[in-house]
Amino acid sequence: MSKRFFLTTAIDYVNGAPHLGHAYEKVVADVIARSCRSRGGSVFFLTGLDEHGQKVQQAAQEQGKSPQEYCDALAEQWRDFVARLGISNDDFIRTTEPRHQRVVQAILTRLHAEDHFYKAEYRGFYSVREETFLTEKDRNPDGTWDPKWGTVNELVEENWYFRLGRHQAWLIEHIEANPGFIEPETRRNEVLGFLRSQTLGDLCISRPASRLAWGIPIPFDPGYVTYVWFDALVNYFSVPVSRGDPAASAPLGGPPPAPSDLEPVWPPDVHLIGKDILKFHAVYWPIMLRALGVPLPRKLLTHGWWQKDGAKLSKSTGNVVDPLAVVAEWGLDAFRYYVVRELDIGPDGNWTDEGFRVRYNAELANGLGNLLNRSVNMLNRYRGGVIPQVSTELSADTETAVRETVSHLEAHRLQDALVSIWSLVNRANLYVEQTRPFSLAKDPSQAARLDEVLYNLVEVCRILAVLLWPFLPGTSEKIYLQLQASGSPDRMDRAAWGGLKPGDRIGAAEPLFPRKDLK
Repeated sequence: MSKRFFLTTAIDYVNGAPHLGHAYEKVVADVIARSCRSRGGSVFFLTGLDEHGQKVQQAAQEQGKSPQEYCDALAEQWRDFVARLGISNDDFIRTTEPRHQRVVQAILTRLHAEDHFYKAEYRGFYSVREETFLTEKDRNPDGTWDPKWGTVNELVEENWYFRLGRHQAWLIEHIEANPGFIEPETRRNEVLGFLRSQTLGDLCISRPASRLAWGIPIPFDPGYVTYVWFDALVNYFSVPVSRGDPAASAPLGGPPPAPSDLEPVWPPDVHLIGKDILKFHAVYWPIMLRALGVPLPRKLLTHGWWQKDGAKLSKSTGNVVDPLAVVAEWGLDAFRYYVVRELDIGPDGNWTDEGFRVRYNAELANGLGNLLNRSVNMLNRYRGGVIPQVSTELSADTETAVRETVSHLEAHRLQDALVSIWSLVNRANLYVEQTRPFSLAKDPSQAARLDEVLYNLVEVCRILAVLLWPFLPGTSEKIYLQLQASGSPDRMDRAAWGGLKPGDRIGAAEPLFPRKDLK
């Protein structure tokens, strides 16, 4: 049985409301998933929520709720957020689900039995906000702690540790031998620099239940719960195990998984993550999987952060972008277009309201929207909406755009793919100015030439719908509906020239992106 393309986002920590960064990661992942499906691939797309840890426990206490009640209420908000962004995920994992907790405890039991863990006393400092231990190296030169750590407490306590150091040389070799394992290259170099320059310390994988009760109990020492990051990373693995995926299930021992007609998914083809959690995914996660003896993910695709107006996004200062408010005002596909077109995968980006308005009006309303509107209107006005004979005048330009777009999509260069698509939008709009069909229509002797021009315009619009479907699925469907094109734009093989058939009749024009006042 063939393996499905397995794509994941990071799971979001459920101690607050979704923001622009969450929306960006979801949309980028969705474009990758849809583009793979459009090229004929079978995809399994996973997202979800990280629901354990001290911050959740404290937030629940402040609201007078149990941690589970607190998580259940927020989970509905996050599910709604994903749905309203048009995300086509196949599963939604919550780390409080029994299917996940069983796998975490099975992994802990296996690694403990094979001497990957040991118990030791810890003396040092602990960041409550980041739920991580700190050392003197984390202090500022004046001895203070950076505000990013929040409250820092001095601790003396026993915990369980995962022996990471024994895997350090192997991990360096793996990253060096697999250049595509971490992308972009700057992030790969960052991880290699870290691994080559310092000895890898062992990872604390527990918290005393007396201090933190809200977590998955350690099966071999019930006085402890699992460190939230060890728990969270396993989500990518626990879902394939719960599906009966043999590549994931076999290393956990016990009876073989029940026969399943579900296509296997392990290992992941792409983990899409933010740069702030690269160390967890590029260091801890591969070592955890190697200790289990299972295949590693094929790619960690790492994106940057958003700013607004050149400053850090911050609720306290009011410097925020509410994705759902933008969607409500401008439309879902306008939001999806802007975040992917504005920010390439890798660097940081800067949201400006003015930049959004300019792209909306120039590229969506005046570019794509105007092209479709006048193409459909002219065919209806001059030919009664009946598609004329096939003409191939723009077919070469279209084939170039299709070839470039597919190449970029295969390499997850989503911004470059949109640039290629808009080169075709611009070429078609220029074609209108060059051929002047509104003038040809006034001269009966130019009837055949007008037919050629009109066919090229509406056929380019149809192919644009196919190319845009991974990015703007709603818009693509609207284009197909106006053209009364057969089938759906969700298959890339429908980007071949000649899909509109002579004699068929198109529908009426409706604005795709109503123009907005720039003031």
